[in-house]
Amino acid sequence: MIVKPSGFFKVGDQLEVLVRMKDFQGKLKQYGGDYLQARIHSPLLKAGATGRIVDCRNGLYKVFFTLLWPGEVKVSVSLVHPSEAIQVLLRLREERPDRVYFKSSFKSGRYSETTECNVCLPGDLPVCNFTDLYTGEPWFCYKPRKLSCASRINHAKGGYQKGLLTQEESLFFQSDVNIKRPILSSGPDSVIVKPKAFTESSNTDRAEDPTVSPSGYYYEDEWRSRTHWIHHFNKSDDITKCLQGKVIHLFGDSTIRQWFEYLTAFVPDLVEFNLGSPKNVGPFMSVDLKHNILLKFRCHGPPIRFSTVFSSELRYIANELNGIVGGRNTVIAITIWSHFSTFPVEVYIRRLRNIRRSIIQLLDRSPKTLIVIRTANVQELGPEVSLFNSDWYSFQLDSVMRKMFSGIAVHFVDAWEMSLAHYLPHNLHPKEVIVKNQIDAFLSYVCPLQT
Repeated sequence: MIVKPSGFFKVGDQLEVLVRMKDFQGKLKQYGGDYLQARIHSPLLKAGATGRIVDCRNGLYKVFFTLLWPGEVKVSVSLVHPSEAIQVLLRLREERPDRVYFKSSFKSGRYSETTECNVCLPGDLPVCNFTDLYTGEPWFCYKPRKLSCASRINHAKGGYQKGLLTQEESLFFQSDVNIKRPILSSGPDSVIVKPKAFTESSNTDRAEDPTVSPSGYYYEDEWRSRTHWIHHFNKSDDITKCLQGKVIHLFGDSTIRQWFEYLTAFVPDLVEFNLGSPKNVGPFMSVDLKHNILLKFRCHGPPIRFSTVFSSELRYIANELNGIVGGRNTVIAITIWSHFSTFPVEVYIRRLRNIRRSIIQLLDRSPKTLIVIRTANVQELGPEVSLFNSDWYSFQLDSVMRKMFSGIAVHFVDAWEMSLAHYLPHNLHPKEVIVKNQIDAFLSYVCPLQT
């Protein structure tokens, strides 16, 4: 329900929406803890922005939107998971970190064995300890019966555990009932927003602050950041000019591999050099010899749910950063979140602490190095995906990531808001129009507009 739906609104004003939650039997809930997502949008203008949700802990939620463009603005609020489902997700995160399992092959001559691996393995069978010597990141595999631990040749996703829920718990994870269900308004669901008078134009100073909410908005399908000026790189020549003479390192999961794929496809002179790497896994490299551009992608270390990564290519981001000289022509972009959603948050915090330490050391020796963090994003959820990769898990990790990298000289590309504010259906790998906006935000840090 919109508070004062017929009120007079102009650009820059706050809009407040009240949401009253009911339980399965239609009774008003007296407690909070539901996970909601909210956005305002104007479909004809291809405009959209996210809202800030306040849980009053009594079944009432207040949603605040900043009105950022004129015209008819619609409000959409969705229930991602009810509080009862969140309790289940919490339990799974703490009690079942083994619900995604991994495996490694060990090989000597013609003989090979495959065993299960994870951050922590139950039971007292003998294990191979692959804990990283530099970062202390733990990783173990059950020891093969006949082969030595040194004969490990690869790492791969093993699979997903089934039968994680009781019958009652499974009722909280039903696609058309209580996962990402739109909450319909009891009154009007839109307001008319008038333009701001010219004399009231807002201060154009934009200070980067990862806590600004919303951090930006779409208008005519282009992302407009409220924290830094974004230049839209619509021509491949503009990207070439921006990246000339630079080495760009992309570290992380498949959501930053999308950046590698987009840039390689969009910029004609940037040609992929075939390293013989497995498809979708990498490492990958593209080169533009004419303009002296080198673009590289490498996946983060385990846990990673990729098909098969060679042991020699299993590298931790922190260690990779320690091997980079850095400087004004070095650009680094990092994302790491999706593959940590099944583990207690401490596992993720330890990983980010290691990366943060390496970033600080790199910036200390080469302060002109540019470092960009790509945040998490929302995705399509069904009953099964929710148990492993729910947006609620991603949101927790995203919050930790923003806190962990605040206060140091890194920049953020807010992929979370860019995926949530857009009209396209949620997708773990956002569609090209969204990726293009992420790239525009990224390159605007590399080549800031001279104002």
